[in-house]
Amino acid sequence: MLGNRTWESWIKEYADGHRHPMNRLTHTLGIPIILLSLPLLLASPFVQGIWPWALGMFIAGWVLQFIGHAFEGKAPEFFKDWRFLLVGTRWWWAKIRGRA
Repeated sequence: MLGNRTWESWIKEYADGHRHPMNRLTHTLGIPIILLSLPLLLASPFVQGIWPWALGMFIAGWVLQFIGHAFEGKAPEFFKDWRFLLVGTRWWWAKIRGRA
């Protein structure tokens, strides 16, 4: 699935495409919002009234991503390879730990 590449090489390439401070900030906020929305979306058939919050969080997180890329001046990495959708989460975790 990683295409004979290490997670570190994927994260480095992702980080190279996210250098602008505003893009890094919007991703630092947007990625966890998207991640938090996913279990809420899955729970929405079972918990009445939660789906608007979950959907709103999901959309807001993605809006932040695209705002960041407007500052960066380039398209999101996942436009060239869908696996960057997974790498973004790993980048965020490395960034939070001071390693990206």
